[in-house]
Amino acid sequence: MKIKTKSIQEGDSYLELKSKISIGDILKAASSFEQTAFTFYRSLQHKVALRLQQLVQELAAEEQNHYELFQGLIKHPLTLANTAVLVKTPASNQRFNGYLKQLPTLNEFADDKAILSYAIGREQAAMEQYSTLATETPVGPIQDLFFYLAHEEMVHKEQLETRFQELMQ
Repeated sequence: MKIKTKSIQEGDSYLELKSKISIGDILKAASSFEQTAFTFYRSLQHKVALRLQQLVQELAAEEQNHYELFQGLIKHPLTLANTAVLVKTPASNQRFNGYLKQLPTLNEFADDKAILSYAIGREQAAMEQYSTLATETPVGPIQDLFFYLAHEEMVHKEQLETRFQELMQ
């Protein structure tokens, strides 16, 4: 009976470990996400209707700022000391990473509504990811950054939803 218990515990440990991700990997993925968001919004600047150009310029600038925050944090000594720390992988991780791996080509968008719908989805995925990570990471600068970014992405999403509603009217 002890052997079965030990076997189950080892299996549970493996599953538990498999459901975790390192802070270093989180920061790399989040940095890449922000970089692709910047690239995406910047590429839209001259392809969207005039009424959306200012919005995508602002979003591009904010995503570039987020990328720079991650780059600074990745190099920070406190972060370097914690890159191997494991935290629970967010349920949103697959969706979040999907936006990294499948950046659409601009000709996939028929109109501003399609662009806004995609952008709202990106912001929602980022907001969910950063919100979860803020509750899972240890107290300190990394957690503070994730709380900040979760709020920022929520604001971006709300801006995009407002514009989407305006288009629908």
